Amino acid sequence: MHDIVDIEKRGVPAVFVASAEFVSAADVQSKSLGFPDVARVFTPHPIQDRTDDEMRAYADAALDEIVAAVTRQRA
Repeated sequence: MHDIVDIEKRGVPAVFVASAEFVSAADVQSKSLGFPDVARVFTPHPIQDRTDDEMRAYADAALDEIVAAVTRQRA
């Protein structure tokens, strides 16, 4: 989350991507860093024991949401 916030502060669109296990942590951390609305996309959890094909499927499923997040209009 720190990296995504740093990139956003530099004016470069970014999106935080993690597994669903980290939804609460991402909310708390983004608020504490002063960027409560930082873009984020979550994949199914767990990922550590997924096959390469399963990971590709997770990435494919998240791609449209990631693209939408980095291309959204900013205030």
